Amino acid sequence: MSLGRELKRRGKMALPPTIFLAITAYFVWNAIQGDRGLVAYSHRQELLRQVVGEQAAAKAERAGWEMRVDGLRPRHLNPDTLDERARAMLNLAEPADVIVKLGPQDKMF
Repeated sequence: MSLGRELKRRGKMALPPTIFLAITAYFVWNAIQGDRGLVAYSHRQELLRQVVGEQAAAKAERAGWEMRVDGLRPRHLNPDTLDERARAMLNLAEPADVIVKLGPQDKMF
């Protein structure tokens, strides 16, 4: 046989495995690096952990505000809470009150 025919025959024999390996490599790369691959999955998991932490903080803050607002509802008007809010809004104090001055970075609410 001549060298040209032998190369052509071997090239034809090598073509299907080469195509198969290229397609396999493409799918493996996408499974790892693609939009829904393993790297993207780990990024989404990290984002989920951050969002769950922020949600817990928001729920805790909301619970605190609900407890404060609950004292001002008409069905249960807490005189202490009403007095506290009225004094804070009107900037008034009783003569016997002890006043503690807060700096600009020290916020009560």
